[in-house]
Amino acid sequence: MNAAVIGWIIKLISGAVGGNLAGAAMQDKSLGTVGNTIAGLVGGGIGGAILQVFGFAQAGGLDLGTVLTQIASGGVGGAIVMVIVAVFKGATATRA
Repeated sequence: MNAAVIGWIIKLISGAVGGNLAGAAMQDKSLGTVGNTIAGLVGGGIGGAILQVFGFAQAGGLDLGTVLTQIASGGVGGAIVMVIVAVFKGATATRA
């Protein structure tokens, strides 16, 4: 497996963890384990891609700095997307 693929796996796993941590921290906004994980996976991928586009993250490499950047971008991206989805879900549920 090449370094780029491993990097994406790290971002996605970090995103799933970030989504679940955000769900645990804000239990009233939690989407459940599966929902938090899915939102986190999406957010981890998006967060990693955004940082890569703006040059804050490297596409490949497995040095410590790159791996830590991938973990941080995936985790933060996962948490942010989980919160956005939860807020959107809550806003649409109150209208019904």
